[in-house]
Amino acid sequence: MCGRTLKYRFLFSEVSYIEVEEPGQRIDNYLGKHLRTVPKSRIYRMLRTGEVRVNGRRAKPGQRLQVGDRVRLPPVYRAPVAQRPAPSRALRALLRGSVLFDGDGLLILDKPSGLAVHGGSGLAFGLIEALRADRSEKFLELAHRLDRGSSGCLMVAKSRAALKTLHLMQRQRRIKKSYDLLVAGQWPRKLTEVDLPLHRFLTSAGERRVRVAAQGKPSRTVFAPLRDAEGATWLRAVLRSGRTHQIRVHAAASGHPLLGEDKYQTAASARCSEAAGATRLCLHASRLDFLWEGEQMRAQAPLPSPFLQVWERLRSA
Repeated sequence: MCGRTLKYRFLFSEVSYIEVEEPGQRIDNYLGKHLRTVPKSRIYRMLRTGEVRVNGRRAKPGQRLQVGDRVRLPPVYRAPVAQRPAPSRALRALLRGSVLFDGDGLLILDKPSGLAVHGGSGLAFGLIEALRADRSEKFLELAHRLDRGSSGCLMVAKSRAALKTLHLMQRQRRIKKSYDLLVAGQWPRKLTEVDLPLHRFLTSAGERRVRVAAQGKPSRTVFAPLRDAEGATWLRAVLRSGRTHQIRVHAAASGHPLLGEDKYQTAASARCSEAAGATRLCLHASRLDFLWEGEQMRAQAPLPSPFLQVWERLRSA
């Protein structure tokens, strides 16, 4: 370190290279996995300034990697990896009781609301780390993600081959993902589809947000009203694309934020959430439909009690 004193206890790394072994992953997510102790704000700054190169060329945050790609990482300060606390017995038992399907190469869980799918950003561990600590499989990787506040169907691959297959199926829209959600206000019956481009960005505090923007990626969500209550609507949503916070932002952009929302709420939706006692995000991944190993698969996660209780309070009001 040539006598240089660091203010914090960080380790310094030289330029390094990584060869990609699995296709389809976004480079920002890939770097987050390989640089676990580096803040996300620093990772995105590395990408914006061109410090990260793929096969000798400047990388973009949304770029998808292919097998054999050579990723150049600049010198970066990394915090020493601390020993993570073990997931509690209660959490392990909760996840064991949340299994919806357990087959060759594929595990489907009913993710509880409030549990992040992975550790990081101040979290010692998430669902995937707890699974790895509790199960015997050598390979367990998330096939997709759900927001921390969301609940419902979550796919986990138990082999690298299954992970590649699930990623391909999702890119080809061969997995139908259905969600139940509660929104503020009376949803217009004629509004059956929201087709607005979404752009992901970081706030000044380094938090990830999404907004409707012309430079964003094409995004489509199909909405169908199921039930009405005073000042709220129960909707069914089906994704036609898979963007971060897609349902939440499309609903808010339509003038009807989700109840229990903390990122895209309005004053009116916040009052509705408070009146209904919505202490969690009212978004539930209720069903997955797809073809798996030659057979039609349907995984269904029952609606959680807090979701139903919010609706009953709205209906009775």
